[in-house]
Amino acid sequence: MENRRLILIAMIGVVLFLLYQAWQSDYGHAAARNAATSAAVTPQVSPGTGGAPQARIHVNTDVFEAEIALAGGELRRVVLRQYPVDRRQPQDKLALLDDRAGRYFTLQSGLAGADKPLTDAGSAFQAEQSEYRLADGASSLDVPLTYRDAEGYRVRKVFHFERGSYVIGLSQTLINDSGRELQASPYLQLWRSPLDTGEKPKFVHTFLGVGVYEQRPGSGDYRFEKISFEDLDKRPYEARQTGGWIAMLQHYFIAAILPPPDASLSFTSKLDSAKNLYLAQYVAQLQPVPAGAQKEFTARAYVGPELQTGLAQVAPGFELTEDYGLLTPIAKPLFWVLALYHRLTGNWGWAIVLLTLSVRILFFPLTAAQYRSMAKMRKFAPRIQELRERYADDRERLNKAMMDLYKKEGFNPLAGCWPLLIQLPIFYALYWVLVQSVELRQAPFILWWQDLSAADPYYVLPILYGASMWLQQRLSGQTATMDPTQQKIMNVMPIALTGLFLFFPVGLVLYWLVSNLVNILQQWLITRRLEKEGLGRR
Repeated sequence: MENRRLILIAMIGVVLFLLYQAWQSDYGHAAARNAATSAAVTPQVSPGTGGAPQARIHVNTDVFEAEIALAGGELRRVVLRQYPVDRRQPQDKLALLDDRAGRYFTLQSGLAGADKPLTDAGSAFQAEQSEYRLADGASSLDVPLTYRDAEGYRVRKVFHFERGSYVIGLSQTLINDSGRELQASPYLQLWRSPLDTGEKPKFVHTFLGVGVYEQRPGSGDYRFEKISFEDLDKRPYEARQTGGWIAMLQHYFIAAILPPPDASLSFTSKLDSAKNLYLAQYVAQLQPVPAGAQKEFTARAYVGPELQTGLAQVAPGFELTEDYGLLTPIAKPLFWVLALYHRLTGNWGWAIVLLTLSVRILFFPLTAAQYRSMAKMRKFAPRIQELRERYADDRERLNKAMMDLYKKEGFNPLAGCWPLLIQLPIFYALYWVLVQSVELRQAPFILWWQDLSAADPYYVLPILYGASMWLQQRLSGQTATMDPTQQKIMNVMPIALTGLFLFFPVGLVLYWLVSNLVNILQQWLITRRLEKEGLGRR
């Protein structure tokens, strides 16, 4: 296959990829269901029948503004203080867990019994104060709740917050003063509607569903599995294992249940169609608590951003939630390099510029081979045209004559497309790094480009990109040996890609603009060298 056709195919592949992302963004998801605003339950853990005051206590740390309902001791609302919903309204922080404004996303916890719940969404907990605040200089904060049942047992529930951490510890202690042995099983449940929390990026199909770190059957190994809400509509998920974790995943953020690593447990995830809510649940095995004894059950939750630098320390395999799919082996090193440049510059935009320069320098030998091949194609363009006219009706003889020419003159037409083909996986990987990494969310660059994850509000970068692509084509002369139809396709490419890039993240357009500008400089240097060898443009 000829060099120009491969270049066309590669560029059309980019356009098709972008169009596919746009289609997924607009039509790939089923219509969102209306969120229920009442407390949700599961068949495994039934609700109590007792009433409870609809009061809440407020918790403030350096990263959270949280609300805990005394009814059930349920974590009803968690606001992430360092993450605005919109850059233009920095005072309006993102509520990841929430039960307001048509959204429903909460964390329930309790103790199941052998025949009925010991605590549930109806249990009336009490707190010593209505507001808890992490004191200046303090490293942690405990929020204790207590519940006394009519049968005589008591439950002490303690939420544990630490400075700078999105991990929330949870301790549930059963104090058995009932006069008989009790069976207790701790559980945690995430309930949510399928509505996104926060902004939804344009032209991007992002995952919304459940992630599970599940144990492989018959082994001690674990694997990370994702189940979309669309899949849960058709079939529930259930697993029995030791350790692991289960989470609700969305763009940029996670809410996860982290049981003890040695706990024998079951994970369940499903759609409750009656309530229009999705469930992610952890339930441990029943354990006896003799009369007069007490037993503590512990677990943790993570409610926060997908920060790549800290996820691995949260729990085994938790870093896998930052998933770039098949391109992960490329995307992870790209982000590592990008983060390195960010530490040097303090600006993600300049980090992208430095990453682009690194990629272009790395591929300079291939770029030189590309232009050398194109120069030879131009040099022998008259002979190639002569062969086309001579064998116009015999495709097989034309291909053989072309290959003989390439072999005799010592150049490979495929060499011209290798840099582009090799860069396509990097383009796709960087695309996902820019749209998936919460570190780049609302990250400023310079001038009016104050959000690298959003589109250029004045379309300057996309237009500059289109102009640089057009200039690059003219300087390279890559359309010189193309037939008229192929030339028309190549001529329309700058316009088509400019139109698509109008809506793409500034960070991605910045990468391609800088790449084109560096390529133009490299092309000038290579052309000077080729002219000395007699392969300059004519």
